[in-house]
Amino acid sequence: MVDAPSTTTGCLAGVRILDLTQFEAGPSCTEALAWLGAEVVKVENPKGGDPGRSAFRGKPGQDSWYFLLFNANKKSITLDLKSPRGIGLVTELARKADVFIENFAPGAIERLGLGYDAIRKVNPGIIYAQVKGFGTGSPFENNLAFDMIAQACGGIMSVSGEPDGPPVKPGATLGDTGTGMLLAISVLGALYRRKGTGQGERLEIAMQDAMLHYIRVCFAAMAATGEPAKRAGAKLSSGGNPPCGIYPCKPGGANDYVYIYTSRANPAHWHRLLQIVGREDLIGDARYETGLARTEREPEIDAMIAAWTRRHDKHEAMRQLGAAGIPAGAVLDTGELQNDASFEARHIMQTIEHPTNGPFKMPAWPVRHDGAPPPVKPAPLLGQHSDDVLGTWLDLSADDIKRLRADGVI
Repeated sequence: MVDAPSTTTGCLAGVRILDLTQFEAGPSCTEALAWLGAEVVKVENPKGGDPGRSAFRGKPGQDSWYFLLFNANKKSITLDLKSPRGIGLVTELARKADVFIENFAPGAIERLGLGYDAIRKVNPGIIYAQVKGFGTGSPFENNLAFDMIAQACGGIMSVSGEPDGPPVKPGATLGDTGTGMLLAISVLGALYRRKGTGQGERLEIAMQDAMLHYIRVCFAAMAATGEPAKRAGAKLSSGGNPPCGIYPCKPGGANDYVYIYTSRANPAHWHRLLQIVGREDLIGDARYETGLARTEREPEIDAMIAAWTRRHDKHEAMRQLGAAGIPAGAVLDTGELQNDASFEARHIMQTIEHPTNGPFKMPAWPVRHDGAPPPVKPAPLLGQHSDDVLGTWLDLSADDIKRLRADGVI
């Protein structure tokens, strides 16, 4: 239960999603759909479940915080997919589902007899969605991939890092959650079309392919220069319009910085910044008046701005610059964000009461529906909803379910 009121969207009320995903790319997609009101049933191995439950640091005997973050608002059912009866039950559940989503290793779902052609036979209107590392037809389509592999092969790392340094992996999991969000959007589109036509379809997204979506500006930069986009550190891959970058603040801690940006589209940003830092004398000076001119004097300009930011903490710097109409943002770490009261007041950060882990504060779905995000419910315990789902979806009796449990199928 959340510690602040929020709204139930109901956008996907009545939509049933059979979720055979694990780790992050698939679960981030299905979690988003659960937040929007779909009934998401996570199918897990009875012996341990989603590897994300235990593959990351956590207290012994408890699901990892990682798992909790990507599986909120779902139900969990356990089925042994090495058992013919388990496969049969998945097939029966798929018959009742609107969406089937999986992100197993290449070829695994087909070897289980749960590929698209098999599922479509029992449910022609199914939306069958798959997350893969590399796309069909790629020379690497049978390779395994995780977030960092997608970021390497999808161009993200090549444009991240300092100009004279090696490639860098960004902290954000663009390969995983970034891919999941694109698939969620496509599932919504497919559901909308099916509402009018009854037509199902197969959706496939490759993590490598998804990364190209997030570096489109870099392709624009390459088109302009004729060369592959270069690493630009904290500046823009598309070229300079100084000042633009991260500047140090007091007291000089690991994240005591503020990002300042002066837009090409609004020359007034530069003039306002000169007033803030006490260099009104440079307003109108041809040596600094255009972005092109400032590019030739970028080190000098950066030093001028840094001399001012070092006299302020990052929050005060952001307040002063923002009040003057200059785009600026303090570099906030995860601790500052988690403990920022405004996120809780707006219900963007919500606290769940997990039955074994206790209270856990986590980010909610960031879109506000009628003024508030949907509520976050705890990630399910392994197999917590087996009886519920098998009873309501397949009309199995309590005795039927008891026998499945005795046989080790669930």
